[in-house]
Amino acid sequence: MLALPQRLVIGQPPNDGTPRFPQALRSHGDTCAARPHAYGESRRYARVKLVEPGGRPLRAEELPKDRNLIFHYPYASTPCFLLNLGRPVKPAARLKTAENRDYEWHGGVGPNRSIVAYSAICAHQLAYPTRDISFISYRAETSARNKLAHVIHCCAEHSQYDPADGGRVVAGPAPQPLAAILLEHDPAGDELYAVGTLGGEMFNQFFAKYQFKLAMEQGGGARQAVNGTATVSQLENYCKQQVKC
Repeated sequence: MLALPQRLVIGQPPNDGTPRFPQALRSHGDTCAARPHAYGESRRYARVKLVEPGGRPLRAEELPKDRNLIFHYPYASTPCFLLNLGRPVKPAARLKTAENRDYEWHGGVGPNRSIVAYSAICAHQLAYPTRDISFISYRAETSARNKLAHVIHCCAEHSQYDPADGGRVVAGPAPQPLAAILLEHDPAGDELYAVGTLGGEMFNQFFAKYQFKLAMEQGGGARQAVNGTATVSQLENYCKQQVKC
């Protein structure tokens, strides 16, 4: 059995009077997570194993570099990007939500600490990948409208985010970084798990804006919590068209 490191608790205040936080976050193996200090904004959801479309556990070493992979978490209708950036990312980044609340992101996971995940809901106008079209995706290359490489670019209003720096906004009108998806890497099986979120969630706004559309597509299942496993697909196989600008 894989030994668990010491549990990290965000919910019990230390003796020094540091502010209390509402959620607990456990570290299992190699984890991208918030630490128990004043930079909170982390939320714990179900621990969900990432799997291939056929149900086989996804292996970290098999993730292609610089490819858009998509899964849904923590709800059945909320898409996320899973990215292998092919290089170790920054070990830490201090960021702010749109409400000016501080939080700290602690890098990637996997053997090379190059694997990261983010909500695929743009923090500006809530554009997101659908089965028909995606205006937002990761771009390893530059283009006429995309002067920055290795960014998540939303072509709806040209917000751009740096996935190697906690989803920080590097261009465009987005008021805050993309919410990070907290990952765990189990080195015993080279498996990946989603365990929570970090930063400014946009889920309530997403459900409100797309209430009718989600109801037509998924009935009452749009807000259903993901449990057990989450299927990871290549973006080009998930949606019919990617808008690239």
